[in-house]
Amino acid sequence: RVDPPSEAFILDFSIPRFYFCQRSLALVLILCALLPLVHAFCYVKPDVTPGRTHCLDDRDKTWHAVGSTWRNSDCMDCTCDSCCSGYSTPVSFPAECKKEWDQKACEFKVVKKSNPSISCPIFAQVGK
Repeated sequence: RVDPPSEAFILDFSIPRFYFCQRSLALVLILCALLPLVHAFCYVKPDVTPGRTHCLDDRDKTWHAVGSTWRNSDCMDCTCDSCCSGYSTPVSFPAECKKEWDQKACEFKVVKKSNPSISCPIFAQVGK
């Protein structure tokens, strides 16, 4: 005859499972919070000239004062130390719509495939 397990035996297995679920949930929440950062694009420029007063934009080859900010022709928001994408990318919108890049405005617009003059809602976007 086999006796049923004692309460202590059952608790020994249920407590670690509870903590495992808690840790897994915390990890999922952290990863979800970091997801938008994966799509953000930034890069740091090496500072090689101490005491400089101006810096050269890598893309447009234009000079800018240290401490200033500007948007270059690649739609990057820059300082003398770094550049980051200056736009968001739509990732969720109705199936009957499409995203179109507007270079002049540095943004994606989501419009109806059948009639591009009609805007569509954006449910989620990443970047910026």
